[in-house]
Amino acid sequence: MSADLPPGGEGSVEWYKALDHNELPEGRVTTASCGDTTVAVTHYDGEYAALNNSCPHQGGPLGEGSIETGQLRCPWHGWDFDPLTGETPGAHDDCVETFPVEERDDGIYVGFPAEEPHDRTVSDVIAETLVNWGVRQVWGIVGHSNLGLANALRREAVAGNLTYYGVRHEGAGAFAASAYGKLTGRPAACFSIAGPGATNMLTGLWDANVDRSPTIALTGQVDSQVLGTGNFQEVDLEAAYGDVAEFEATVLPDSQHAELATRAAKTAILDRGVSHLVFPDEIQTQSAVNVDPGDPEGRITDRDITPPEDALDDAIELLETAERPVIVVGHGARFEMDGIVDLAERFDCPILTTFKAKGQVPDSHPLAAGVLGRSGTPIASHFMNESDLLAVFGASFSNHTGIAEYKPIIHVDYDAMTLGKFHSVDVPVWGEIGVTVSELHDRLGDEVAAESQRAELEDRWEIWREEKATRRAEASERGINYATAFEAMTRLIPDDAIIPVDVGNNTYAFGRYFEPEGQSVLMSGYLGSIGFSFPAALGAWAATQEPDTPFAGRPVVSISSDGGFGQYASEFTTAVKYDMDLTHVLLNDDELGKISKEQRTGGWDVWQTDLVNPDFAAFADNCGGYGVRVEAEANLDYALADAIAHDGPALVEILTDSDPV
Repeated sequence: MSADLPPGGEGSVEWYKALDHNELPEGRVTTASCGDTTVAVTHYDGEYAALNNSCPHQGGPLGEGSIETGQLRCPWHGWDFDPLTGETPGAHDDCVETFPVEERDDGIYVGFPAEEPHDRTVSDVIAETLVNWGVRQVWGIVGHSNLGLANALRREAVAGNLTYYGVRHEGAGAFAASAYGKLTGRPAACFSIAGPGATNMLTGLWDANVDRSPTIALTGQVDSQVLGTGNFQEVDLEAAYGDVAEFEATVLPDSQHAELATRAAKTAILDRGVSHLVFPDEIQTQSAVNVDPGDPEGRITDRDITPPEDALDDAIELLETAERPVIVVGHGARFEMDGIVDLAERFDCPILTTFKAKGQVPDSHPLAAGVLGRSGTPIASHFMNESDLLAVFGASFSNHTGIAEYKPIIHVDYDAMTLGKFHSVDVPVWGEIGVTVSELHDRLGDEVAAESQRAELEDRWEIWREEKATRRAEASERGINYATAFEAMTRLIPDDAIIPVDVGNNTYAFGRYFEPEGQSVLMSGYLGSIGFSFPAALGAWAATQEPDTPFAGRPVVSISSDGGFGQYASEFTTAVKYDMDLTHVLLNDDELGKISKEQRTGGWDVWQTDLVNPDFAAFADNCGGYGVRVEAEANLDYALADAIAHDGPALVEILTDSDPV
């Protein structure tokens, strides 16, 4: 705490209490925090002294050293200093800075020069530029090679311009940022030190890259003077990030710093991908007093791309003559669903979704046909097989989507490279999806050949729901079967929830059995990374804290198996630290159940897929959250409802078998 200034020194020195009396024994040294500064406090020969905590050799923490034979010894390389004066015993000029000390009635105080007005740095310019471009969330870990940039982010956070979340693992930070971008369409940033911190983020950034989520990576780096020498924690980060980043640059002394940050933000937004800036340690604190930050004014244009006339004409011809058209939507169409639903109603045709797009149309809508593909339902498969035209909006044709390539296809996407990515399509249409849908509405004639498929949809849903009821009645190997667990979640998860879903058996069961109403679903799509859902829940929750957005105040309920949650289980403490009101549903089968199933199906021996798990509910309690364990169906509804209603991080552990039907 700050103390009164001494007589005659008012305004020149700020005093902080470092220690209580008798806290530091004679002949010892310790580390003390005084405001924003850490010092080494020594007690030697009846006196106290305060020294700069950083050894001038290589920055060793002197407060972790020892006093031996009358000398303060650095714990890293054994350099010696006078414990009271900081002077070296030999003929050297690299002494340690000292600070005034006062022994007062209530403890030992250390004085520091009054803080000078802050000199803007390169890091300030870049942080301010990113804020101007709409970056509101940063996820990461503060460390020794990013402290200058961290201080700039701190200043923006204190000013209320952004929110910083400290995670336990950089990979979780990258997944959180990726999920935020998938949900909002706006970039968040992830942040790391050099070397292992930066490489830890790569999986989450690949998730952002392949799912076209705007994300900005900010990585520390070793001093520029030792780049290329194999220095401690040196990794060629431009090479490491070369394939994952749409834009990347190393920030150098003479760089146009505001322009680099502008390009990073602009690329992430327009290309819907990853940008990467590398910050050598010393550049972060380089003075930039007279450098203005960048902003989007005059740098970005309306992205409402109108499709070519010929493509629209060809699409209209197919739509007007098709007798059994279906509409297929992917995650890329998530912001344009109102217009797409209106289009489907003109044809009375089914709307099928990819798994990534699950929930973009409620299953209760009379034209909803559920999810295609490996995680889908027989309803969607039926209408796909019986169709004579597929109108595909914002979806790819990967092998997991289940979109039949042999059908006549209209493919609409904002990304020209996505059109016909895996095979040719009849009518590729390059344009923003909302604009394209509006153009199709305007150009369609009053007469179309399509027959109504509503009654058939109703019949198919009745058949499938009867089948799901049959599966719920089947006995589980242990605990609760998947069909029952997801039926309860269908009833109890709020209609406006955001639902991050992991990869594994829970994925397949969620796609088949959960019937969305108005929820937003997030998943690791093209990358298919296990461990995604809980870090994604952190990023989703952050979006719900932003006022005046479509996501403000919405609940977050994430879902995983035990294998996925175990990869980032420590991030539950992150949720506790920031008092995140979210619920995680963990389906525990004590193994990598999906892999076990693949081994059995492929004729392999089931091998090395078993897991040793803690009591996850107790783990959540131990972390400071709320946990409940469910072993019987009779307790399921109460446990889910109670956890969702809990104010703060909650985890529901549901024991289940390893074979979702």
